[in-house]
Amino acid sequence: MLLFVLFILSIVVFMFAAFWRVFQKADQPGWAAIIPFYNLYIMLKIAGKPGWWLVLLLIPLVNYVFLIWMYNMIAKSFGKDEGFTVGMVLLGFVFWPILGFGDARYLGPYGDPAAWERYRNREGFDFEQHRIED
Repeated sequence: MLLFVLFILSIVVFMFAAFWRVFQKADQPGWAAIIPFYNLYIMLKIAGKPGWWLVLLLIPLVNYVFLIWMYNMIAKSFGKDEGFTVGMVLLGFVFWPILGFGDARYLGPYGDPAAWERYRNREGFDFEQHRIED
């Protein structure tokens, strides 16, 4: 039983570290990953969605739709596609560490059209191809 508890605890610590890195890549405080509800607010900022969406994330059944939508916006903010979003939803313990510890770069808040446009004009992001042009 102790071994099982230690195994689960190690997975939880690893996931907190992955979220911490995702937050840092998005120029947000890493420590926010371990604060309940505040971490959801920061994820909304990373995704480019308004803070009042936090209320929608607290409504049963509605929260699933908006959580998946938020995950999609986060994936797109890091230059990933819908397939990666499916991975984040179904295999989060694999895909969140890939996002945090992998080579993904934060490209700007995908859910905020004005901020996305500013990034696109500044860095040459090709919206149709979902890649950075060199």
